[in-house]
Amino acid sequence: MKRPPVLARAVARSLVPFGGERAAALVPHARLAGPMPWVIAIMVALTVIAGAGGLALSNLADSARTELSGAATVQIVEPLAAERDRQTRAAARALAGSRDVAAVRVVPQTELDALLDPWLGGAGDEAVPVPALIDVELRGPATAQRLAALRRSLAAVAPAARVDAQSAWLGPVFTAISSLQWLAIALVVLLALTSAAAVWLAARSALGGNRGTIEIVHLLGGTDAQIARIFQRSVAFDAAAGGAVGLGLGLVAVVVLGRQFAALGSGMVAGGGLGTIDWLLIAAIPVIGVMIAMLTARLTVLGALRRML
Repeated sequence: MKRPPVLARAVARSLVPFGGERAAALVPHARLAGPMPWVIAIMVALTVIAGAGGLALSNLADSARTELSGAATVQIVEPLAAERDRQTRAAARALAGSRDVAAVRVVPQTELDALLDPWLGGAGDEAVPVPALIDVELRGPATAQRLAALRRSLAAVAPAARVDAQSAWLGPVFTAISSLQWLAIALVVLLALTSAAAVWLAARSALGGNRGTIEIVHLLGGTDAQIARIFQRSVAFDAAAGGAVGLGLGLVAVVVLGRQFAALGSGMVAGGGLGTIDWLLIAAIPVIGVMIAMLTARLTVLGALRRML
């Protein structure tokens, strides 16, 4: 390893009283040059989008589970229209008299026809027998025990009745949402690791460019921690600037996407809105990014200095 000339070392020893902090200040305060702040901005923007998507999916799933937790559907699967109507009326009366049922609604035939028209092409009830539907709101969660009790109470008056929890129909949807949530978490972790790796490379480059100055500073009494603090401040400044830009870009993307999903007019999608806590967590992303960058820079510089001197 190349050392300073003998004369330089002698001068350095004579200036030891100059002090470690003041000696460390001799290291140039060069900020991360080149595209580094923009790399951080892009990483923060992608993290904001992924984090907002994960939070929205979590809210959507929670809202749907809460709304459907006590909901059940009774289908009267009977091909004969007259018998189907009779069993439907009998089932509605039996459900209304049950202590576990809070509300009963027989879905009108016109509403069923409107729902099925895109698939059946306006085929009438005689051509394609459509089961009668009864929406049931229970006084508690639609557990297996409650559903079994409803089936027993309907067996005598409506043999063609089938009772299902509405949440069971959306089981595959909840599974897909859970997978997307884990994907969002994985993306956030990967983006954090990528940002740390970018800071590591930039800190190593800046450290190598000031190697000679750092050797002199050590001879003047500067410690590794004091030198690392100089690089740490430079990294923090660039990470904060890049984080602010990335947060702005990410928020614009989140707002635009949110408006497009809201325009769908779906009740389920409406449950995926972001609340106050969600926005605070999103706003904390660049702050966490700055902290990760500072810690990465400090550990990188300290490790390199131990091998350098």
